[in-house]
Amino acid sequence: MMGDPQQDFSQGAAYVDGRYLPLNQAGIPLSDFGFTKSDVTYDVVHVHKGGFFRLGDHMARFAESMRGYRMQPTETLDQMREIAARCVVLSGMKDACVSFAATRGAPTKPGWRRPDQCRNTFMCWVWPWPEVITPELADKGASLMISSIVRFPEASINPTWKNFQWRDLSNSLWEALDNGYDQAILLDYDGYVTEGPGYNIFVVKGDRLLTPDRGALKGVTARSVIDLAPELGMTADYAPLTKKDLLEADEVFLSTTAFGIMPVSRVDDHVMANGITGPVSRKVMDTYWRKKDEGWLITPINYADTENPLKTAA
Repeated sequence: MMGDPQQDFSQGAAYVDGRYLPLNQAGIPLSDFGFTKSDVTYDVVHVHKGGFFRLGDHMARFAESMRGYRMQPTETLDQMREIAARCVVLSGMKDACVSFAATRGAPTKPGWRRPDQCRNTFMCWVWPWPEVITPELADKGASLMISSIVRFPEASINPTWKNFQWRDLSNSLWEALDNGYDQAILLDYDGYVTEGPGYNIFVVKGDRLLTPDRGALKGVTARSVIDLAPELGMTADYAPLTKKDLLEADEVFLSTTAFGIMPVSRVDDHVMANGITGPVSRKVMDTYWRKKDEGWLITPINYADTENPLKTAA
């Protein structure tokens, strides 16, 4: 059922277990394994100027994560797409982040711990787009610490399936903040670069853009950078990267749905481009946003049709 028109969805809208609610009223049972055991997968898509960016790619990754974690909510992928669009329409937001998640659910009998005795639950929520990249940060670039925290091994948790297991990521960010850095990046047990708390990393070497080929989520924004590389006169690919690569890079930047492209001007004590945003990072950032403004890979939302919001208006 659609939300009550008398309710205030202006601060965000959510769908939980068949109901549309204002975001501040949405929740899950305390017994849900998604809460008690972090047994959950999720994805986040950007709504830019009234349309989803790369919605199909996000839904495909979400589907792969659900299969990997053996989750099967009652909603189909097509229904999930419609639900996400309806939440956006309810909120009225033209620039927003849309999260969708599948949890293991609560056990059918209190105290049971078997995952096969739970009903998987799908939920979706919309929240305002965060202005993380301020003009000042876009100009000066972020400082990045190579964390002493080791990324969890791929043999334990597949990093290409999104999850809420963030303890190593969160600890690395605390370490960075405690040492005066803006962000953190983690290495694996073999010393290879993986990812940071919610973002991929790119190294610029000459006319090449390289991003780690292991221990990291296959980011949709990272894929966008790779897709745009030829337009920038560059090549881009996944590759094994080490701490040495970071400390000898011409430039470094981060990518994620939550903020797009974040330039980096310093990695540990390695200062790049005289301590400001480098020309390649600036070009990648500007091109990424220009293409989105032009409608590149955007799925329009029809705000006038709450029942069929993904149907193009006549």
